[in-house]
Amino acid sequence: MSILEDAENQVPVQESLFDIGPGEEVGYRVPITCQVAGITYRQLDYWARTDLVKPSIRNAKGSGSQRLYSFKDILVLKIVKRLLDTGISLQNIRLAVEKLRHRGVNDIAEITLVSDGTTVYECRSNDEVIDLLGGGQGVFGIAVPSIMKELTGTIAEFPSERVSPQEAEDSAEVVGMDELAARRRLKTS
Repeated sequence: MSILEDAENQVPVQESLFDIGPGEEVGYRVPITCQVAGITYRQLDYWARTDLVKPSIRNAKGSGSQRLYSFKDILVLKIVKRLLDTGISLQNIRLAVEKLRHRGVNDIAEITLVSDGTTVYECRSNDEVIDLLGGGQGVFGIAVPSIMKELTGTIAEFPSERVSPQEAEDSAEVVGMDELAARRRLKTS
C-alpha cells in the first residue's frame, strides 16, 4: 500500500484499495444498467416498481422519460442477481437489500454476504465469516469488494449522464431521497 502526499499541505494520504466508481451525480440509463448488472429489462422494471432497487438519480416521470441508476444502484442490482443465482428467495433478498439501502458505497464495499440458503448474513471481517461458518450457518459467500472492483472496471467502458444540481434536487422528491442526502448531493456539486 502506498502513501501519497498532498502537494499543498504535505499531509500523507492513504491510497484507496481500488476506485469506487463514479460520483453520485453520474447516472446510467436502463439498457446500460441491465447489461452491466447482468439482468433483464423485465427484472429491472419489476424491481423498480416493487421498490426492491429504485433508481436513485432519476425515476421515470411518465412516457418518454428515462430512469437513471447510480453506481451504488448497479452494485446493489449485481448483489441481488448473485443472491438470486444462488437460490435465495426474493423475500429474503428484500430483507438483505433493506439493510444495504441506507449505506454508502464505501460501507457496502467492506462487507461479505454469507448465506445458509435462507438467511443472508453480513460480515465485516474474516473472523465474523469464520465464526459464522464454524457455527454451521454459512454455505456460500459473496465478497462485495470483488463485485465492486469488477463493476468499477466494467462500468468505465459505458456511457453515462451527468445530472445537473437542479435535476438532482428535483429527483430527490421523485425518488424519495431524504433531506440530508439531497443536501449532501447539492453540496458536492
